[in-house]
Amino acid sequence: MDFTFDSEQNDLREAVRGLLERAYGDSEQRRKVVANDPGFDEKTWSRLAEMGLLGLPFAEEHGGMGAGPMEVAIVAEEIGRVVAPEPFVEAVVLAGGLIAAVGTDAQKSEILGGLAEGAILPAFAHAEPGTRWSPSASAVTATDDGGTWRLTGVKEPVPHGARADVLVVSAVVDGGTALFLVRAGADGLSRTGYRTHDGGRAANVGLDSTPAELLGDAPGDRTAAVERALAEARIAYSHESVGAMDTALRTTAEYLKTRKQFGVTLNRFQALTFRAADMYVSLELARSTALWASMVQDAGGDVVSAADRARLQTSRAGRHIGKDAIQLHGGIGVTAEYKVGHYTSRLTAIDHLLGDGDWALGRLAASVNSYETVDPLGAPYA
Repeated sequence: MDFTFDSEQNDLREAVRGLLERAYGDSEQRRKVVANDPGFDEKTWSRLAEMGLLGLPFAEEHGGMGAGPMEVAIVAEEIGRVVAPEPFVEAVVLAGGLIAAVGTDAQKSEILGGLAEGAILPAFAHAEPGTRWSPSASAVTATDDGGTWRLTGVKEPVPHGARADVLVVSAVVDGGTALFLVRAGADGLSRTGYRTHDGGRAANVGLDSTPAELLGDAPGDRTAAVERALAEARIAYSHESVGAMDTALRTTAEYLKTRKQFGVTLNRFQALTFRAADMYVSLELARSTALWASMVQDAGGDVVSAADRARLQTSRAGRHIGKDAIQLHGGIGVTAEYKVGHYTSRLTAIDHLLGDGDWALGRLAASVNSYETVDPLGAPYA
């Protein structure tokens, strides 16, 4: 398999890296941005739109660029490299992906076109208190009130839900899961935003007979569409994790080369060098698995299974690299002023968004029974 990028993809990576390095190359600048609402820099978000990145995966007739999963992966990795707080995966891949998959042409043109221009920020309101990474809605219900759909229930956590201009909300209809659009300022809509441990933002979204617009032409069961969108977001998050892990490892390696103890730099101690080498192995395994998952997505393969494999590998690698980056830095690694802790916090947050590594392992293990048992001597058991 060819894991190399072509010239256009390399140009995209360099352009995105240049923009984000100017915005967040100094970790102190990121701390200032995430300290205030909405938790990301609106100017940087506008610059991403000007570069065409916010419409990257959408069809050109809806204001997008018509790019594929590999281009999305490149942007996600560069975002992770500087832990940029802009909600690229949340808005473009997840909420935007659902609108692109399910919405009518009018809805796509309005919302995806607005997203591509940086004028509309959508968010997916799906998780509910008491649920755990399910593709189906359970407690939020939708009723048809004389031609107007009304939603009732609570969604939490909703990443960037307090800032979003439009919410894509999942709700129960006739035992299935339908999707709806709820505009900011709708009657009966309440949003309580708060800061997450990694500096991001989430919200508790309350719906009290809130008027909503059906996403798509008919209120059919959209569970499969939600499952696929969640899988594509997990793959994008895997690339974001790879970017964060890459920086955490490079920062740690540089620290080992410069920090002295007992008169010599730390990289002269063999045990520490071996630990850094193990971190590198974990990073490259995660990188190759994430790239493979994007290639499966691009080829139209089993995206859900590929996403679970990518999530499992990046979850394990993120825990390993984040933990060892802090430990190899010693006392400075746990201070709020030093960036390796922020990278580890973001890796932890990603691991618990949309399903963690143990959850992915359980799903993969459950599918083992679908394969035949093979005799080591070559004859399958009856």
